[in-house]
Amino acid sequence: MTHNACLPECGVARFLTLLNGPWATLIVRELLHGPRRFTELRDALPGISPHTLTSRLRQFETYGIVTRTAYPEIPPRVEYQLTPLGEGLREVLDAMATWAMSIPEPAPAP
Repeated sequence: MTHNACLPECGVARFLTLLNGPWATLIVRELLHGPRRFTELRDALPGISPHTLTSRLRQFETYGIVTRTAYPEIPPRVEYQLTPLGEGLREVLDAMATWAMSIPEPAPAP
């Protein structure tokens, strides 16, 4: 997805465009706990590639969902934090989790 692309007019399609792929929602889930460093996010999401994490964080920054703060320390420290817009995803993720937990486990095959 290019950052210059127009977002869809349909709200659900817009949501799926911004939170594309399985990692995007999980990154937001981690950031709902507060500011995180890149390595903290990577460690909390086993299997995510650094490229994918960087790409999603940049996309979130572009759309105002996440802020990136670089601290002038040695070694440099960078933290990612949800903006108020990003914090609005808390209710969405809570609703998704509640719905998912209401689904019964499938019955064992006979």
